[in-house]
Amino acid sequence: MRDQHLLRIIVLTGSDRPDILSAWSDLKAYLAGVRDVEVVGVFSANEQIPEDLIADMVVVLGGDGSILRGCRQLGQRQLPIIGVNLGRLGFLTDLSPAEFRKGLPALKRGQYSIIEHLMFRCSHHQADGSIVTDLGLNEVTVTCGGALKMLDITLRIDDEDVTTFSCDGLIISTPVGSTAHNLSAGGPILRQELKVFAITPICPHTLTIRPIVDSADRIFRLSVKDAPPGVMVVIDGQIRRPLGANEVVEVSRAEPTLKLIRLPGHSYYGTLHRKLGWQGQLDYRERRGQ
Repeated sequence: MRDQHLLRIIVLTGSDRPDILSAWSDLKAYLAGVRDVEVVGVFSANEQIPEDLIADMVVVLGGDGSILRGCRQLGQRQLPIIGVNLGRLGFLTDLSPAEFRKGLPALKRGQYSIIEHLMFRCSHHQADGSIVTDLGLNEVTVTCGGALKMLDITLRIDDEDVTTFSCDGLIISTPVGSTAHNLSAGGPILRQELKVFAITPICPHTLTIRPIVDSADRIFRLSVKDAPPGVMVVIDGQIRRPLGANEVVEVSRAEPTLKLIRLPGHSYYGTLHRKLGWQGQLDYRERRGQ
């Protein structure tokens, strides 16, 4: 049972970028002077987190890419995560270092909510019969990559043939990933708590092809007929593997979920408004008389 007077945290530094190392140095010095906070482990991107390490939450330094790596490091044991933004946009890491320090007393008192977000399992059925499985958070993308050719990507949902997309690539995105590659490809923004996947073609040849949103309880299978050399399957923009003509990419809902900590005063639409620069529509009626 958690000691109500002690907050145990794991810190993920994510990379050896000078700004992240500098931020961790400053934060480490600050935390050393805070009562009832114990840093039980500090890990870089390639280090394994022991499963028996007891902690109340994980503090991730960096950008959203650091959150993606952190989820894979945690694997099947997803602890509550709070992100400190040292990158650019930062939809998941939406706290500045100053905001994190300001919110630390609330974290110590347990005055925060935990929002669970959908994660996926991607199984790559390779031509030799082997299966490579990855845990992911944002999206799976099948892309022409080095082939530089339009692809015919076949989509099956459960046991039903849906269609074959003629396009430069296809994205299967979670709600969390909807503001990443999916958004730049013209896909929908999904509220992060939803249990759905968005399927978005990249530069489709047929203009009537539009993004599809379907339940996360279904199984999505992608294959590329006559795939030329250079076709890739990309997971969260960080894992890349060649995809052959007789291979299948299967995407389904993962058992673990991302547990994202949200402090009072922070909301999903508030983050979208800040990060995307939403200013609202101009009221032209007021301008007519000017």
